[in-house]
Amino acid sequence: MRWMRAAGRALLVVAVVLAGYAGLGVRPDAGAAASDARGPLTLVTAGDLTDYLGPLLDDWNASRPDERVTLVELPDSADETRAQMISELRSGRDRFDVLNIDVAWTSEFAAAGWIAPLDRRRFPLDAFLRPVVDTATFEGRLYAVPYVTNAGLLYYRKDVLDLAGEQPPRTWSELARQARTVAPRHGLDGYAGQFLPYEGLTVNVTEAVHSAGGSILRDDGARVTVDSDGARAGLRFLADGVREGWISREALGYKEEESRKAFQDGRLLFLRNWPYVYADASAAGSKVAGRFGAVPLPGADGPGTSVLGGSNLAVSRHARHPASAADLISYLTSERVQRRVLTEGSLPPVRAALYEDPELVRAYPYLPTLRESVLSAVPRPKSPRYDQVSLAVQAVGQDVMALRQTPEEAVARLTRELGTISRTG
Repeated sequence: MRWMRAAGRALLVVAVVLAGYAGLGVRPDAGAAASDARGPLTLVTAGDLTDYLGPLLDDWNASRPDERVTLVELPDSADETRAQMISELRSGRDRFDVLNIDVAWTSEFAAAGWIAPLDRRRFPLDAFLRPVVDTATFEGRLYAVPYVTNAGLLYYRKDVLDLAGEQPPRTWSELARQARTVAPRHGLDGYAGQFLPYEGLTVNVTEAVHSAGGSILRDDGARVTVDSDGARAGLRFLADGVREGWISREALGYKEEESRKAFQDGRLLFLRNWPYVYADASAAGSKVAGRFGAVPLPGADGPGTSVLGGSNLAVSRHARHPASAADLISYLTSERVQRRVLTEGSLPPVRAALYEDPELVRAYPYLPTLRESVLSAVPRPKSPRYDQVSLAVQAVGQDVMALRQTPEEAVARLTRELGTISRTG
């Protein structure tokens, strides 16, 4: 799933064969190795699509031959990766020890007891973009360390808006008007996101709800808050797009890559997608290279709210070499390596200072916009049963955009379903 690449161009699921943490506040199970244990590590990933991890690990291995890291890659599908990880964690085996999990999984893994709480003092969290740290917590405790982040952007055809004498939209009403009136004059579809019923639709629905002032869950999944005017307005925005034709029926089958290709092939005026699109759409052969821009997502009455993507490094309860694991996580989140994560892996870093580095901003012009989007972004709904929450949001979003259910009916239904999920959690 490219949304995990969106959540970090590759959803890296790092599993390092280790044991707890020296001085990190990890609570190993009875019989686990001592917290100062050191030794070889295994790093498991859902697929390093940009091949940047190898050189990073080569540098580590050259300096620490006794703590050598072996890279193991799981399937590129997020669902398959999650399933394999959970199978291993439930088994009690120590094959996966440090996990670089999607930010939406942190609460689920923490609540299940699969990952250990960490000592906040061990990591320079103040140097990270503020909202990313929240994705690594559950019930007020730190259970992971942010590794890469992501936030949605609105891509737009600058050449087309310039010809029309228009600025990129800052509100939904501006976006709808331009998508409805300007796009057809140039033979373009108006607007697309990731509307196929999968995790991408959960993201798009959550962004719409929050961009109208609503929310879905609070208190780490204990309180259902979706019954609000904001939630109804967010769903109405998506439904109106389909009903009025500025969201095409074809877009209801888009994931990240289908929507990226539609924009890159010159068929869309507006696209909601992740930062990786900027490089692809600027590359040789792109029909929109040099003819597009990116701005923060619009909202109901002004700038909208993105959902945070990315991945976090967490430690398994069954880890064997905690001291080595702690050092590896510190290495992967250091400013020097985070710079390489961006320049070699095309992944948005979590270190705030990199977004204001003049050299990087020249090479990646979208960084200031991305920083603005991340700072105003929110996590996906936190819940120990996130998989069920996401499926419920997807199903409601699909029915609303297929015009089978009104926003009012959808919010009532989602309130009931999320209430059942929270009670059985």
